Amino acid sequence: QVQLVESGGGLVQPGGSLRLSCAASGSIFSINAMGWYRQAPGKERELVASITSSGGTNYADSVKGRFTISRDNAKNTVYLQMNSLKPEDTAVYSCNARVAGGFRDLVAGQFYDYWGQGTQVTVSS
Repeated sequence: QVQLVESGGGLVQPGGSLRLSCAASGSIFSINAMGWYRQAPGKERELVASITSSGGTNYADSVKGRFTISRDNAKNTVYLQMNSLKPEDTAVYSCNARVAGGFRDLVAGQFYDYWGQGTQVTVSS
């Protein structure tokens, strides 16, 4: 089993910044990719940003140029630096990790998705 612990959410004014962190622990042999998703009231969950083990990144169009995703492989931790925040960014942000539980899983390309419980980000004046 894998656990993801998120931190850094809170209340911030429009134009402000916030930094989210997510640390993965448990039965982890390797992590193929990690990412951040968000879900606002009345809306579907959407991908905000993701990063692969090789460092490749992907961002939602709505956050390009404002958000930056990064990771510390040694700590199995992913970060999301959010700048120039807008009220539209208000949502519950959840961390995701694609995990190989053992060497055999890695060889077979078998990864499993795990999710954190989510952290609230509110952008309001």
